Amino acid sequence: MDRRTLLKSLQSGLVASAASVVLPSHVFAAEKKDKRPIALLLPLTGPRARLGLSMRQAALLAENSAYVQSFDTGGTAAGAAAAAAQALKLKPALILGPLSAEEVPAVSSTIAGRVPVIAFSNDSVLRAPGTWIFGITAGQVTTAILRYARTRGVKTVTMIDDGSPWSAAAALAAGKSEGELGITVHVLQVKPGQPLPAPGEVPDAVLLPGSGEAVLAAARALKDTGVQLLGTFQALDNRPQALAALDGAWFASPDPGAFGTFAAAFQARNGGEPGTIAALAYDAAGIANTLRADNRLGMEGLMDAKGFHGVTGPVRFRTDGSVARDFAIVVAGETGYAPVASSSGS
Repeated sequence: MDRRTLLKSLQSGLVASAASVVLPSHVFAAEKKDKRPIALLLPLTGPRARLGLSMRQAALLAENSAYVQSFDTGGTAAGAAAAAAQALKLKPALILGPLSAEEVPAVSSTIAGRVPVIAFSNDSVLRAPGTWIFGITAGQVTTAILRYARTRGVKTVTMIDDGSPWSAAAALAAGKSEGELGITVHVLQVKPGQPLPAPGEVPDAVLLPGSGEAVLAAARALKDTGVQLLGTFQALDNRPQALAALDGAWFASPDPGAFGTFAAAFQARNGGEPGTIAALAYDAAGIANTLRADNRLGMEGLMDAKGFHGVTGPVRFRTDGSVARDFAIVVAGETGYAPVASSSGS
């Protein structure tokens, strides 16, 4: 075979080989973006309309408005069921909401597992496969602050239970944490108008899961006693007199720095100051946005073991409908609250 014949044979072979190669379509075109909407179920009318509207504004900071469809629940179970039924007609990828504990079962039963539901309630009893409780729960923050306290040498804790549902849930979580953390928790039930019960032996720390003047009064009473005050994010108070009373106390809270960045962006667009519940809507919509960008919008994407970072803390979705959430541990000082560590909630 002469050189010219050899070159012709090689050329024919290369052309035939190239023709037999089938390249995947994504080489020639960008992967198709998931354009399914997310449904936002919130009380846009009724007694909690102001909060619902704030949550919608926060969600629209995190997700393209073209992909967000809002439905008014009116803040009632019947309204939430009707809103969920309307949302299903749009075949959404995710449902964000509803807000209250009363509404969650109505939405779960209407959706019946057809679409993942990220509810903003903090009632962990309502969790179920396919319905995640995304609100910050008493169990999460209680476990987080006790876990941190144990790393700092705290072994005995007296917890003040004021009889509220939040305190009751916190006390239950504290009791469950005893064996895991190697810590002893004595719950002291305090009822308005009744004498204080005997506190028993002096503990290493006192935990008050509530907020307001009761926390400040306890903080003042513990000054210079050597007993550490523990609390949760509800008790954060930036008034000078409150900071003076709380000086040195430890709190489990969403990171103040991350929340401050979100609050500034919210105020710049909408005016006003958002609260923690609005930040939950921002985080949930941000998760949807992240999953959409990765073309993993749906149940499988939510269950990613790496979890998601947000204003209210890093979160991971569990198969039973619960959400694991990490918190910043902040220490109160004369000028504010300084993050010193992070701690995982239950």
